[in-house]
Amino acid sequence: MKKPELLAPAGNIEKLKVALAYGADAVYLGGKQFGLRAFADNFDNEEIREAVSYTHKLGKKIYVTMNIFAHNDDFDGMKEYISFLAEIGVDDVILSDPGVLTLVRETAPELEIHLSTQANNTNWRSAIFWHEQGVKRIILARELSLEEIRTIRENTPETLELECFVHGAMCISYSGRCMLSNYFTGRDANRGQCAHPCRWKYYLMEEKRPGQYFPVFEDERGTYILNSKDLSMLEHIPDLIDAGIDSFKIEGRMKSSHYVATIVKTYRQELDSFFKDPNNYSPNPEVVEETKKVSHRPFTTGFYYKKPTAGDHEYSTSKYVRNYDFIGMVLDYDSEKNMALIEQRNYFKVGDNIEIMRPDGDNLNYTIEKMYDEDGQPITVAPHPQQKVYIPVDEPLSRYSILRRLKE
Repeated sequence: MKKPELLAPAGNIEKLKVALAYGADAVYLGGKQFGLRAFADNFDNEEIREAVSYTHKLGKKIYVTMNIFAHNDDFDGMKEYISFLAEIGVDDVILSDPGVLTLVRETAPELEIHLSTQANNTNWRSAIFWHEQGVKRIILARELSLEEIRTIRENTPETLELECFVHGAMCISYSGRCMLSNYFTGRDANRGQCAHPCRWKYYLMEEKRPGQYFPVFEDERGTYILNSKDLSMLEHIPDLIDAGIDSFKIEGRMKSSHYVATIVKTYRQELDSFFKDPNNYSPNPEVVEETKKVSHRPFTTGFYYKKPTAGDHEYSTSKYVRNYDFIGMVLDYDSEKNMALIEQRNYFKVGDNIEIMRPDGDNLNYTIEKMYDEDGQPITVAPHPQQKVYIPVDEPLSRYSILRRLKE
């Protein structure tokens, strides 16, 4: 039985390092051009170079997105960009446009290609077609059931890898090919500029009553007519493996370091637990509960077991559930002084009861009793964004440990 790859999002260099520290086997990121997350921090060329070097030193892989549906002028500078990615040793590029695929094969035939979910691959015949065009891995459409994925696996060569989303936000449009954003705002979702209109609140206007807006009153079915719940397959890892999926993909290049750390760690723990004893495996409820400590919507299993119904959408609100505040990250730990250097991410103070999540080991419950500024002077609050403070902690803390506080 092959252990699937755990693939994590990297919205910037910090999130990349966090994802790898918490157990990701590979990361995917976007450059400043040619990807579908134009509003993520994204990476300039030198940052991509740094990311490749850092990732490879850990023996892990790095994939770069080029999955726009390209217009003619989008090809300006693309050949040079492809050459750069090949030169620095990017493991694979993720694309969806046949024209982009052709240019990659012409420019850097050594670069391996992953086909984006944007290409809407829903059957084994098209999977074989893309494999014959040089595609190493297909990121399958989100609309497939586990049974359909199993059929694709059974009818495609072993040299073709299958990747599926297992956790994160679900696009309401067919595998993400949304036209609403462009129509409403002029921001083309298929070129990386989605305005997320599927999360908006809508009103009705009758044709003969222009200017009179009627709210869609909430009843037992609610008011948000497009808003999907978040995908979570953490409790169904054996089924995903049985279907023949080679890579478990976590969505979230726009999410926080806290989100990336938490979700990667939970899937790492459950994957490792399953492979340690497959016959007696069952999901750990405490690990599953961890996924609810980051910003999220209510969870669904998407299309994996059935066609989604009203119960798989969130009609009452488009707001996220946020039970914890991400208040800081460990930058360093002095084992002689038992002192952790913390970078502040949200206001905290002496007396706060917090939880510390570590890349390795169990979470720690801790009360902040003392705190010092960078000059070693006692302080009682850390009010400034990215302020660096020292906190005495008896147990050693790895870099990228996360400090969070339950909301009152």
